[in-house]
Amino acid sequence: MDVAVETTQMLVAVSNGDRSAAARLMPAVYDELRLLAARCMTAERLDHTLQPTALVNEAYVRLIDQSSVDWRGRAHFFAIAAEVMRHVLVDHARRRNAAKRGASAQRVTLTESAGVADSDDIDVVALDEALEELNRLNERQRKVIDLRFFGGLTIEEAAHVLEVSPQTVRLDWRMARAWLRQRLMT
Repeated sequence: MDVAVETTQMLVAVSNGDRSAAARLMPAVYDELRLLAARCMTAERLDHTLQPTALVNEAYVRLIDQSSVDWRGRAHFFAIAAEVMRHVLVDHARRRNAAKRGASAQRVTLTESAGVADSDDIDVVALDEALEELNRLNERQRKVIDLRFFGGLTIEEAAHVLEVSPQTVRLDWRMARAWLRQRLMT
């Protein structure tokens, strides 16, 4: 059976409350989740206290606890996983900053693909706040950023998940990157 089809069947079973499907799902998606976590962590500082394996585990627990999600397939699962991983990293940064009692926020570097030069340090919490603001202005553009940058999905995969045309995703991607660049540089 095709891996994508098998994964989708397990996701549907998880959505229907099948706990044994959740146990079968983890080994089937672990390697890809680990790669996704490593990609999310590449922008983090080298001495980050949260490791990719811990990020995968925390994200997986949060994903499986979302019984209300109507999983539409493998790409949808990994898109949501990327968003959950971003939230885990932001929550971790906020806890760490709170523990430091106001110390400066964690810094990450976004790649050119996100529309911000490599040399520009970005505060994780500020990035999350900017994405929340973008979500209020244009939810689909924020989703495109999550899918493309954090999830690593192609234009076509993002279009499939969002149920829009690839051209719409290209336009949203350009607009959202420009908006983020302007918002984060001020």
